Amino acid sequence: MNKNSKIYVAGHRGLVGSAIVRKLQEKGYSNLVYRTSAELDLRDKPQVDAFFAEEKPEFVFLAAAKVGGIVANNEYPAEFIHDNLLIQSNIIDAAYRNNVEKLLFLGSTCIYPKLAPQPLKEEYLLTGALEPTNEPYAIAKIAGIKMCESYNRQYGTKYISAMPTNLYGPNDNFDLHTSHVLPALLRKFHEAKESNAPFVEMWGTGTPKREFLYSDDLADACVFLMNTYEGNEIVNIGVGEDITIKELGEKVKAVVGYEGDIQFDTSKPDGTPRKLVDVTKLNGLGWKAETVLEDGLQKAYQWFLDNELAAAK
Repeated sequence: MNKNSKIYVAGHRGLVGSAIVRKLQEKGYSNLVYRTSAELDLRDKPQVDAFFAEEKPEFVFLAAAKVGGIVANNEYPAEFIHDNLLIQSNIIDAAYRNNVEKLLFLGSTCIYPKLAPQPLKEEYLLTGALEPTNEPYAIAKIAGIKMCESYNRQYGTKYISAMPTNLYGPNDNFDLHTSHVLPALLRKFHEAKESNAPFVEMWGTGTPKREFLYSDDLADACVFLMNTYEGNEIVNIGVGEDITIKELGEKVKAVVGYEGDIQFDTSKPDGTPRKLVDVTKLNGLGWKAETVLEDGLQKAYQWFLDNELAAAK
């Protein structure tokens, strides 16, 4: 990408898209284009086709998606498969028809089999059954990967697919009903601190292990891959280390300054036992994550205080 290349960031107001916009601007890319969901419904093919025909972006970061945590995935499986299939299919096809030079599709590590060996290597894709709680979302993302690969094979396009691990950071979803585990815990512990609650309840046993990547690190990796990588194979993006959900709870508790106890509701699901990605390929290409979890948690909590809570007042 040149500094004046026309770059479309789909999903620019979300956790991932907003981080990509920040990183592009920080690196001097100024010719950015985006639309809100009110201005452009990415599920509507005629709207997407018209947008691409009008704007003619040269590079596309496909960060738009319907996302959510274990509760949302359980309750809205139809929307998770339907909306994501439409969004990515419309954008990938419009990119081809309007001669986009390169596209980066963002998937998720939930594409890997539930019981795949750890850490998760890229070649484990489609080698076993998926985690049932987010299977519709995972299948949509796998379809996006295969669509990029198929267009590359048939049309000679340069579409790459990156699989980030669990993400957190500014513009995250902090809704307790639909969010992922880390932002949900930040809100839970903050509200418990404010109300002087004697304990915070966490789902499951606390034993599953998860890896957490700060959104600005992901954005840096995405820009790096757009500029350097042209393979047809997927690339994992992560930090290469994980912690138990119990340990995460303790870290969030410390960052928030909550002094009560943590209790676990073992009647609630744990989800996948472990989800650590193998980042050998990405590290070999020359990129490594930089943000330490404690520092990232401090930044995410400060953003929550400055934005989520300020907006609610």
